Amino acid sequence: MQYTQLTQEQRYQTYSLLKMEHTQTEIASCIGVHKSTISRELKRNRGRRGYRPKQAHEKAKERRAHKVHTKISSETWQRVEEKLQIDWSPEQITDWLNSHQLQLVSPEWIYQYIYADKKAGGTLHKHLRCQKKRRKRYGIYDRRGIIPSRKSIEERPESVELRERLGDWEIDTIIGKGHQGVMVTLTERKSRFTLVRKVASKSADLVAQAIIELLSWVQPLETITSDNGKEFTAHQIISKELSIDFYFAHPYASWERGTNENTNGLIRQYLPKERDLRTVTTKEEIMIMDRLNLRPRKCLDFRTPYEVFFGHHSVALTG
Repeated sequence: MQYTQLTQEQRYQTYSLLKMEHTQTEIASCIGVHKSTISRELKRNRGRRGYRPKQAHEKAKERRAHKVHTKISSETWQRVEEKLQIDWSPEQITDWLNSHQLQLVSPEWIYQYIYADKKAGGTLHKHLRCQKKRRKRYGIYDRRGIIPSRKSIEERPESVELRERLGDWEIDTIIGKGHQGVMVTLTERKSRFTLVRKVASKSADLVAQAIIELLSWVQPLETITSDNGKEFTAHQIISKELSIDFYFAHPYASWERGTNENTNGLIRQYLPKERDLRTVTTKEEIMIMDRLNLRPRKCLDFRTPYEVFFGHHSVALTG
């Protein structure tokens, strides 16, 4: 069983999910690593005050500091910068260099290069994706009400959880600053292929229309899983129009839609919370989908979501 070194972002995600009292298995599933990676991370990088992401990252860096590295050429660093500027992660860049039989640079060295660039006034760090800690909800009442004719995630086929097939989607909405503007986001569980569309409001009719338009050209279609937001009360219309089974996660159980939750965090790099989403253009929507779907993912053995979903090589990125 192979151990995978966590990135700094994944360590912050791990810390947040631990605070939310998730199990190691659930944490591993959410951030796309094997549960043994989480187990080893918590054993090796825990301090006297428990697990803290910044301290854990420093501990990991110290253990690797004694290793001897080959001098990296300026040409290689130029390639690294080009990939960073189109929002590739250090791990994705390392795998790309390796697959193209180019001089190899470890993810840790790329992070150090980025931090050195930041200290010198550079902007490479702005292309890193970081996840904010999720706030824990308190209280016992579900103020969203009950959605008529909803089918619980407990009725969903087991194969969906196991990611054994294509066509199982998770759905959510992202809200703009001051509740101005809404983005509908869809993520396919096995491939992580992502679709986004701006809607004027969280009206169930508008959200349903956007979902139907986004998925009307996509095959296969098996299931959709959402949270219990009122914007999904038109689920029966969606199910009928697309011939797809629609399921609802348990209230306040975001990890049951972990793929889409994680994708929303990636989308926030391009649409931060202070953004009025009414101003999002079609060009921006396409750019976001291209950036996410044409970027190699570690959880896909460094294939792109496009390659996994459509079964052939993705087009070359031009930046």
